[in-house]
Amino acid sequence: MEEAKGVVKHILLAKFKDGTPPDQIERLIKGYAKLVTHIEPMKAFQWGTNVSFENMHQGYTHVFESTFESVKGIEEYVAHPAHVEFSNVFLPSLEKVLVVDYKPTTVLL
Repeated sequence: MEEAKGVVKHILLAKFKDGTPPDQIERLIKGYAKLVTHIEPMKAFQWGTNVSFENMHQGYTHVFESTFESVKGIEEYVAHPAHVEFSNVFLPSLEKVLVVDYKPTTVLL
């Protein structure tokens, strides 16, 4: 197996609180995406909603994936004032959240 050099993925699973208006969710997603332009170690951002039919989502409805250049880059991201400010708006709108950071590993066959 071969671990990706330097790349670290930051995965956030979220369920917004019931009654959160769709336009508010859209604004929050756009705010999350804009962090890429403010936080240098954050190299990419993608998101989506759960489309699985397996019913193993445990209530999580949204997935947010950010790509960083290193674990240190995630540390810088977490402490960055733009992230702190955004988190203070984003997190209160969530009923539940789960965050996992990992280094992608390719399995060589």
